[in-house]
Amino acid sequence: MNRKLSAYLLLFLSIVLALVLQGCGRDDEITVDPVDPGETPVDPVDPQEDDGDDADDVDWAKAVGYVFDATVIPEIHFKVPQAEWDQLLAYYNADNATQEYVHCDVRYVKGGSETTLPDAGLRLKGNTSRRWPGDADSPQHVHFGLNFHKFNPDEAHTLKGLRKMDLKWFKDDPSYVREVFCYDLFRRYGVWTAIRDVHARLWIQIGDHKEKYYGVYGMMEHIDKNYLRIRRKEFGGKDGNLWKCAYPASLADTHASMGVDDNRSKYVYELKTNKTTGLEAAKTQLKDFIRHVRDLSGSEFDAWIASVMDVDLLLKTYAVNVAVGMWDDYWGNTNNYYLYFTTTDPAKYKVYLIPYDYDNTLGTSSSGLTGGDSGRQDPYNWGKDEAPLIRKILQNSTWRAQYRGYLRELCLGSGLCAKTVAQDRIRAWQSSISSYVSNDTGQDMKIEDKPASWGNHHEYRLLGGDSNTNWFEVKAAAVSSMK
Repeated sequence: MNRKLSAYLLLFLSIVLALVLQGCGRDDEITVDPVDPGETPVDPVDPQEDDGDDADDVDWAKAVGYVFDATVIPEIHFKVPQAEWDQLLAYYNADNATQEYVHCDVRYVKGGSETTLPDAGLRLKGNTSRRWPGDADSPQHVHFGLNFHKFNPDEAHTLKGLRKMDLKWFKDDPSYVREVFCYDLFRRYGVWTAIRDVHARLWIQIGDHKEKYYGVYGMMEHIDKNYLRIRRKEFGGKDGNLWKCAYPASLADTHASMGVDDNRSKYVYELKTNKTTGLEAAKTQLKDFIRHVRDLSGSEFDAWIASVMDVDLLLKTYAVNVAVGMWDDYWGNTNNYYLYFTTTDPAKYKVYLIPYDYDNTLGTSSSGLTGGDSGRQDPYNWGKDEAPLIRKILQNSTWRAQYRGYLRELCLGSGLCAKTVAQDRIRAWQSSISSYVSNDTGQDMKIEDKPASWGNHHEYRLLGGDSNTNWFEVKAAAVSSMK
């Protein structure tokens, strides 16, 4: 056998041996995703999204206080060139889950002050709520994402330092308050990880056509590096790993898909920070957390979870979740939350669960819960056994009592989620926007006290109803029965 053939044979045997050894590995071993040799590798990361430290001198408290001040309802105006809107439609027609941006100019008007933001990025948002965005003659309510910094990565292209915001129409929420109510409740109750969400009014002009009024939207803080900067004192830093977690993110499976947010791929766990160089270390860290959540039990689990999470904050988060009937969450549907690891060290970290996406609440529910009724569901058995984090925490009698106490504090007496207290806030919000709801789309033209039409409990009411149909009364009864 000649020397060249021997070398090829040796190489072949080495590859076979490596594959055999890899197949014998444990589920916690890291594997590198294969590259299709028929495709040209593309850098998946937009460098403008993986923010550096250039904005650390921004007064974040002042910036957020100005933009998300709920005492004034701001106006947002988009001016989108016809060619750019046509491109947005083309992106949607090619892929209705597109995350591609087009160019637009933005005006943000608040009281007597106006901020002009030229050449910003505009894209469609949403999951099951996605639909064709219409045109100048037939506008449609859709969710939008704004990135002022997208095409011009400098601080001049920010809104008081903020680079992004999300605009959500009140899909399936005739009350126009569900998501605003929930995020406000989180913050009133000391859950500082919750984002800000306030009402805003939206206009869009496409090309040379007349500007159209889209009505009242929810204007929401975007969860990204700026979100971390704003809370860096609470987190103890801002440079760790941020993951967006979507169904079925049970925290029980180390084989679940994990990858960077590249505007193209869909993952169960999607990395939002440190995307350029930190994916493998971030995956190792996340898998370490999942293994501990899945495999530890009893006092060993209790000691570990107390060392890596603020359990009290998590219990408060979940008391709010259950109080508002959030069934499409981690515990109920293994969906709709973020995780933030405060370091990039795969073995040494603190981790926080960040609540997210609260439009399907306050009586709007589906079969994601075992009992299918988010008002009457047992708060101790809210979600699925295959979501072990909360279930294991509540096996600790001290934490279980703490959780019960928080729910009683929220829902009974004069608590923030008790009937009359909650209704006062709802009426104030609805009164402030009632004259602005009618709009040029012809959709969602009035405020109504009812849940989404597709839900499985059409009877729930926020302001009306009786002991069997008023959301807050039904929830208070469920909480009162906790032992």
